[in-house]
Amino acid sequence: MAIVLVGCQSDEYTNAPTSLDKDLTLLLEACSPDQGVSYFVLPNETDYTSIPQDPLNPITKEKVALGQLLVHETAVGGNPKISGNKYSYVCASCHPAASGFSAGIRQGIGEGGIGFGFAGEGRVAMDESTMPRDSIDVQAVKPPTLINVAYQEVALWNGSLGAQGINAPYVQQNSGIVPENLFGFQGLETQGIAGQKEHRLKIDAEFAEEFGYKSYFDAAFPSSPEDERYESINGALAIAAFNRTILANQAPWQEWLRGNTNALTEDQKKGAMVFFDKGKCFECHTGPALKSNEFHAWGLLDFDPSETIIHGATRRSFNIEVQKGRGEFTGRAEDDYKFKVPTLYNLKSNKFYGHGGSVTSIREVVEYKNGGVKQNADVPDAQIASQFGALNLTEEEITNLVDFLENGLFDPNIARYAPTSVLSGNCIPNNDPQSRIDLGCD
Repeated sequence: MAIVLVGCQSDEYTNAPTSLDKDLTLLLEACSPDQGVSYFVLPNETDYTSIPQDPLNPITKEKVALGQLLVHETAVGGNPKISGNKYSYVCASCHPAASGFSAGIRQGIGEGGIGFGFAGEGRVAMDESTMPRDSIDVQAVKPPTLINVAYQEVALWNGSLGAQGINAPYVQQNSGIVPENLFGFQGLETQGIAGQKEHRLKIDAEFAEEFGYKSYFDAAFPSSPEDERYESINGALAIAAFNRTILANQAPWQEWLRGNTNALTEDQKKGAMVFFDKGKCFECHTGPALKSNEFHAWGLLDFDPSETIIHGATRRSFNIEVQKGRGEFTGRAEDDYKFKVPTLYNLKSNKFYGHGGSVTSIREVVEYKNGGVKQNADVPDAQIASQFGALNLTEEEITNLVDFLENGLFDPNIARYAPTSVLSGNCIPNNDPQSRIDLGCD
């Protein structure tokens, strides 16, 4: 096989494109809107002009620096229901870098959670004698990853957060349910605002003063009036700016797209061929993030009450019931049971998939889609996505596709987006006594 020298001063070589590389390239050209391979390439995390962003919240390095700290600063956990939990939790409690910026457990726990384990899998709820179950801050759905969220204009599994784009027609009619949408921001910015109240966080002038963040706010929002500069909205904008830079651009697939034919194994390339052809995955998962702003029903189960902590009898999240997905927000029957199309990068960082965490391996996800037998009998067949079932994938094709999803789309250095420390000196991403032990902070 011929080899090509990458550079005169480099010891790195890359194989010349094989027939499989060429076939995959042609397939990508057919699956992209006249952009070819480049359509699927993620930008560098510091190339702010190339990262999708809210026009009302342009990304700057100063906002990103502040947002990175706020996402991980457990001193932000300043509005607990039980005073002893103060400064023990933060956004990253449910979105730790160690588990791919998604919860390492089926149901994320903010206040009322203890422990971390090795990669977030060891977090459990406090004993009921310490904190009543109905007081614990738990996610009513599996927390989606923060990876590649720049490529979504609305947030949450049902897309209820965000005032622009596809949500614009519903903002006024749902203002009583999601009042934060009235600020007019896209989903990530709106989520940053709503999340502070929902998850008992406290970002204000007192916080900025006490923990040394005033200079960071000054640098990030120099034109903001001083009496408003250190408040929750600017905190939300900084958090959103940082979250938009969490990109899995070091995954082998991204390296292959940039011309390194050695980045993927032959089996992974075959898996990519299945992804963009017979498997029909690309019909929903496309673009640089391999996701979309669409919503589809796959007949997956909600949380099983016997296995999880539930938000009361109705299982509400951000004041919107989750069982019917998008339909609970839009009020349209045709949207019932449909949920957001997620990114497919770094899936193997945790083992729970779907809005209810009802699937526990990547292979199981592929076999479920290929088999076409829905988990949730309450979901009408008419709502189920057309790509569900009837794919007739062979065992070899399934194995190769799983390899591509599990390893080809895995950025091994995603922890680079977490800071090594925060200004308070608290343990991150959790600061409860057990987490401090697990994380080696004591």
